[in-house]
Amino acid sequence: MAKTVIVGVSGGIAAYKACELVSLLKKKGYAVKVIMTSHATEFVAPLTFETLSGNVVYKDMFGDRPHNVVEHIALAKEADAMIIAPASADVIAKFASGIADDMLTSVYIAHTKEKIVCPAMNVNMYNNPANVEAMEVLKKRGVHIVEPESGILACGDVGKGRLADPAEIADYVDKLLMPKADFRGKTVLITAGATVEDIDGVRFISNYSSGKMGVALADAVTDRGGKVIFVCGRMSVHKPKDCEIVQVKSTVDMLNAVLERMADADVIVKAAAPADYRVKTHYDNKIKEKSLTLELEKNPDIAKAVGERKGNKRLVVFAAETENLLTNAAEKLASKNADMVVANDVTKEGAGFGTDTNIATLIYADGRVDALPIMDKRALADCILDGIAEL
Repeated sequence: MAKTVIVGVSGGIAAYKACELVSLLKKKGYAVKVIMTSHATEFVAPLTFETLSGNVVYKDMFGDRPHNVVEHIALAKEADAMIIAPASADVIAKFASGIADDMLTSVYIAHTKEKIVCPAMNVNMYNNPANVEAMEVLKKRGVHIVEPESGILACGDVGKGRLADPAEIADYVDKLLMPKADFRGKTVLITAGATVEDIDGVRFISNYSSGKMGVALADAVTDRGGKVIFVCGRMSVHKPKDCEIVQVKSTVDMLNAVLERMADADVIVKAAAPADYRVKTHYDNKIKEKSLTLELEKNPDIAKAVGERKGNKRLVVFAAETENLLTNAAEKLASKNADMVVANDVTKEGAGFGTDTNIATLIYADGRVDALPIMDKRALADCILDGIAEL
């Protein structure tokens, strides 16, 4: 899911530089929410930040918004990081002392993840023993300090106290939250879950696929800066957030959705388990005969259809096997014109449908084989993305 960053803006002439910071973070793909102190609004209008962030600006604890949630707690939990830029001597002292007397300080106290404080003030204020001590307290608590620059300050004094360059702050946050952003600028189409083939008005054919592997892949792509088109069938887990969700039912529905959207993708990962067969004759009402014979017909092959049309796009397929794992997976790799196959023996303990772990072997079109140990599906997702990045 896309990471959320809170930018806290305190009072000071450097508040205008926070506008560029918000814009840079948005361009990097982060969801940005801005909290302003009352003094900050004297330097920059909240509307400016609302326009740049695309979100409402939070200014006080008791605004006109509906109070159906404890807002400062919800904001603190939602954010993956909190940046205070500029951070005045006043808010730094409050942070160190645990004072929570407005929206910014209250969210700061409640926030439990990464905190980045970017001081900006007069050189004498910056070097004041109280401010130096307060910043040392924050550092000992694990708060990241992006040191200010030296130069001519707004008051005319010369020395350390000028807010760090917004690009430097944005890069610092990016390296902290997304150390591996190798999928930034790429779109990955992921299929997940099981398709459903109706028999009659109340019964259907499907399989045990939970969608867990597809969700893990979607989370991994967004954590590495990429966009996700998530084409999913029936799932027993929650769908990933901040993805384009395309809900389908049958294998033919999934085929049509994939072919329609694959032009927008750089990579297609077929992690779904589409039903191989469908009932030849579908009944609208519930069947009540004492005995019943169903005639099945083959469903279209989605992976093969993509392989025939992929051009310079990358195609990754999955092979869930019960015997002859490497042989069957290699055959599937070739027949689908895929670039990689993720093969797993679903009879092994800790592998297969519905589990939180998997045991996979990555087989590449160039002949490379990478046998992986048992690991959780989120870790496996990153191994798969590592392999895709090398294709």
